[in-house]
Amino acid sequence: MPHAAALELIGRGTDEILKREELAARLALGRPLRIKAGFDPTAPDLHIGHTVLLNKMRQFQDLGHQVIFLIGDFTGMIGDPSGKNATRKPLTREDVDANARTYADQVFKVLDREKTELRFNSEWFGQMSAADMIKLAGQHTVARMLERDDFAKRYAAQQSIALHEFLYPLVQGYDSVALKADVELGGTDQKFNLLMGRGLQEHHGQPPQIVLTMPLLEGLDGVNKMSKSLGNYIGISEPAIDIVTKTMKIGDELMWRWIELLSFDISMAEVASLKGEVAAGTLNPRDIKLRLARELAARFHDAAQAELAIAGWHAVVRGEGDTSLLPLQDVTVPAEGLRIAALLTAAGITPSNGEATRKLKERAVRVDGTVVEDPQTHFNPGFEGVLQVGKRNFARVRLLAG
Repeated sequence: MPHAAALELIGRGTDEILKREELAARLALGRPLRIKAGFDPTAPDLHIGHTVLLNKMRQFQDLGHQVIFLIGDFTGMIGDPSGKNATRKPLTREDVDANARTYADQVFKVLDREKTELRFNSEWFGQMSAADMIKLAGQHTVARMLERDDFAKRYAAQQSIALHEFLYPLVQGYDSVALKADVELGGTDQKFNLLMGRGLQEHHGQPPQIVLTMPLLEGLDGVNKMSKSLGNYIGISEPAIDIVTKTMKIGDELMWRWIELLSFDISMAEVASLKGEVAAGTLNPRDIKLRLARELAARFHDAAQAELAIAGWHAVVRGEGDTSLLPLQDVTVPAEGLRIAALLTAAGITPSNGEATRKLKERAVRVDGTVVEDPQTHFNPGFEGVLQVGKRNFARVRLLAG
């Protein structure tokens, strides 16, 4: 691929590239660049927001560069203070090891295992003496550390900052020296730490790495960043049908953002063309969402499961096809069964019985395609069928006596 096209692909969806002209010069060298991204094994259950960074790494791999997936096993025992307003509890060695294994299992759903160098920063920090660490700490000042926004706020608010937290950016920066990184990727919240790598590399006589930051992906609500705690996420280990149904729920504006950051199949040139068709009224955004949903389900499962999930979605939402294609979810209920509102909540389709009752009044509840209005409608163990609220929330369930 010509350098200009490669630069355009690398730039897709990025928040910032420091410095773009250095990246262009490095690409022109004609050798595989060393692309580093560090992950502290503290949250091994990945959602698609985490894959924004992995996707960018995959693009570098596809362009022929060497990707280094660095698991910060040593750093994880410090705890990253980025964006946190309280001191984080360091992990134990056992925690780190268990999380690292889970991480590796998940990231290769996006990255090419054969083209990924998996490293642990305990390789070099485990060999460092106390004197070496103190020497590293001597390469930065407290004043410079307090330039970092989160540290400055905590200091001003007289909240405690442990000394080991000041070491974190230095340790992450030194990883770039140890790996001789050409490029480091990270979230926008990591910019201070990424720039630290540039400074330390120059101090050690290496060409400073290019820093590439990726934005944080908005979740299903289109407002807040994707997060488990907010419940606005799609986990990459979720069933294919859940990936499809959740993707189909996102707003039309958010759809374009997700395509930019998550799709490999839809180029930005095609995005411009699709936007024109939607604006002209010749293309329904739903059809584009289906395409994205299929791509994501296939990435985290396979093409056959993705097609099955799409068929299941069509069967319920559009009344086309066989609802038995939907995966069966077992719901444990009391021996005497449950009324419809409690069942909808137990199946995770409504957040509360009150919400379920409101939906019944709105005639928005269907069981096997038939509208149910009576809140006294009762279901016993042994029932099997499709429960649906509105167009987008549904599940095929089987009731088991608990």
